[in-house]
Amino acid sequence: MLTVGTSSRRFARRDFLRIGSLGIAGCGLAALSQADLVRVAAAASGKRGMSDIVRNRSIVFLHMSGGPSQIESFDPKMDAPAEIRSITGEVATRVPGLTFGPTFSKLAERADRLTIVRSYVPGNAQHDIKPVVSTATKQTSLGAIYSRVAGTTCATTGLPTSVWANPRSVERKSGKPEAKFGRFDDSGALGAGYSPFVPGTGGPLQEAMRLSLPLERLNDRRSLLASLDGIKRSIDSQGSLAGMDAFQEQAFRVILNGSADAFDLSKEDPRSLERYDTQPRMPADRIDKKWNNYQRYVDHARSLGKLMLLTRRLVEAGVGFVTVSTDFVWDSHADVNNAGIAENMDYAGLPFDHAVSVFLDDLEERGLSDRVLLVCCGEIGRTPRINKRGGRDHWGNLGALMFAGGGMPRGRVYGQSTRDGGEALSEPVTQGNVVGTIMNAAFDVGRLRLVPGMPPDLLQTAELPAIPDLL
Repeated sequence: MLTVGTSSRRFARRDFLRIGSLGIAGCGLAALSQADLVRVAAAASGKRGMSDIVRNRSIVFLHMSGGPSQIESFDPKMDAPAEIRSITGEVATRVPGLTFGPTFSKLAERADRLTIVRSYVPGNAQHDIKPVVSTATKQTSLGAIYSRVAGTTCATTGLPTSVWANPRSVERKSGKPEAKFGRFDDSGALGAGYSPFVPGTGGPLQEAMRLSLPLERLNDRRSLLASLDGIKRSIDSQGSLAGMDAFQEQAFRVILNGSADAFDLSKEDPRSLERYDTQPRMPADRIDKKWNNYQRYVDHARSLGKLMLLTRRLVEAGVGFVTVSTDFVWDSHADVNNAGIAENMDYAGLPFDHAVSVFLDDLEERGLSDRVLLVCCGEIGRTPRINKRGGRDHWGNLGALMFAGGGMPRGRVYGQSTRDGGEALSEPVTQGNVVGTIMNAAFDVGRLRLVPGMPPDLLQTAELPAIPDLL
């Protein structure tokens, strides 16, 4: 139950509504002047002049929870001994000389749009949710840090600036997200007001999202939603708003027709739903019920395509940071819980390959590729040597990492690994480098010290060194 307090600090609702037509990321509007953009951004975030610090780019972090194998995904090592090289083989990509594990055959066809990092070192072999929440982020989720800088609410749409999408966001039957390894909506010392929104399953925005705003903003948000409900009924009955000029009416329509709809997949073209659907790639009857992770595998296949479609809708509507998690499906010990590496690549990898490929195609077709940065990795890698049961165990010395879009080089392989795929041969890419790259993609990091009250430890996080020559 949520208890709402009172506060004398409230937004003027008209500041939310003096808005034209909506754009992407950072909530920018081509129809408004720069001064207007600064004004509405300040009204929504409680800060001033932030529009030139937050880049016009959305970040999508797809966390591969459980830790995918770097060898069966992007670095097959087919010249290594049988107990080391990819158990599933390899497939050629569109980049000459580059191969992937064959589970990622669709991504292989799009490798000329990807940046693959082969020298990523997670740093330890523990299950957690790094680098989304880690020592590099001061135990604060990247999405919460984004909201701290950009503001919690997009002025042009009323949408949250940061969202965490998990299987229950699109499939009510899915299990609750695993919490023992960390919370993707952890706001750390920033406070719950900066936690990413967590969409539910269907319904209007106020039912489809768990509101986590400062109390003064929550008060105003609830009043605004109540007012908008009444306005919507007036629009529906009269066709327009009596006594309101065209500019104001357009603003109401943007909020009413854009905000809640972004979370409602029933508004999507059925052909898009079919295109993204990952369930046919791994039907439940093809998943062995002997694994304790059976239901997670089912949830993963049933939900990942819809999650990526939801993500496309959100970034297109202006959400600046989307964290996507698919629960704990990439572990591959071949024990009572988890399938072995070959079987796991089917259960976890086939839906991933399809969903991410369709997402990248969709962004390309909509002209959004350079304005959305996709980051894909897990918290650990897998052992170079296959265990006696046909699995790979925890490994912190090397892991899989992929970037796409957002101004990243296309068709690039960054770094090298050792012959056995267990260590970085070139300069290691650390968690801090991944975080620094994301921060530089999201913000003008050199200007972050201008953000009023920016905590020093989060400044340290934002100023971590990015991966050289990628942005």
